Amino acid sequence: MAGLLQPLFDAISLGSIYALGALGIALIFGVMRLINFAHGHYIAFCVFALLIPSTEVVTGMLLGALPSWLIVLSVLGVGALLSIASEVVVFRRLRNANPAVLMIASFALGIVIQNVLLVSYSSRPKSVSLWPELSLPVEFFGASIPLLQVLTVLVTVVLLLGLVFFLKRTRFGLEMRAAAENFTMARMLGVRANRIILLAFGISGALAGAIALVLVSQTGTADIRMGLPIMLIAFVATVIGGMGSLQGAVFAGFLLGAISVTLQLLLPLDIRPFRDAFLYLAVIACLIWRPEGLFRAGPSSERV
Repeated sequence: MAGLLQPLFDAISLGSIYALGALGIALIFGVMRLINFAHGHYIAFCVFALLIPSTEVVTGMLLGALPSWLIVLSVLGVGALLSIASEVVVFRRLRNANPAVLMIASFALGIVIQNVLLVSYSSRPKSVSLWPELSLPVEFFGASIPLLQVLTVLVTVVLLLGLVFFLKRTRFGLEMRAAAENFTMARMLGVRANRIILLAFGISGALAGAIALVLVSQTGTADIRMGLPIMLIAFVATVIGGMGSLQGAVFAGFLLGAISVTLQLLLPLDIRPFRDAFLYLAVIACLIWRPEGLFRAGPSSERV
């Protein structure tokens, strides 16, 4: 039993990160039919926004002396504000453009964010000491599980339950779900487009901030490219789950985490470096079986 708990927590912890990333992408796609490829750069920005600008190694966060809850709120707030600013400055002006134009704009925005970080902090990874006590193991049914993994799973569950409550029990959540199903009809029924889109971008950016906190706590480093691998897997999870399906994005995120950890355990040592190739083969097989994704999203509709 104890031998199975560690791989199980590894899979759930990794899947939690993928699920949060996929959910952030799916939220924006649901209301705007936009695949925001700048989402991965939001993750890096959330970390570097709280670091002291320097080309030297950074040993602590600028807000490291503040209470933990304030650091968390600050990182989530930075992600939300950056995402909202992206919508106001970039995507709102292109709202009626071709989806390909929106996608290219998101690529360009991501490159701008990355280069701003490059100029401010250089390309060298920064050492960040954030809550080192989270690396301590805790006994769980005879298995030693890092405290960070336990907290990652718990925080993800709380965020997902909170988002489910928000989407199903609040007016803004109901309006967001209606906009994701049929944006034009929702506007005709009185839903304010700008408010719902800003809310979706804000939640998506806050989720990017949550991922940033987990990553920097796990690795102890901050890199301007740290969000790109997560963005890639999260995008794949969004496609597998069904474009625009929030529950599908979450399920596919956990599924990819489980597959990744399983491959790491089962593959021979000399083949493990090619684990991602086998992971994407599984993705291809899934899309051949169900090209529309595991969950069917609402009907596609024009964004106006």
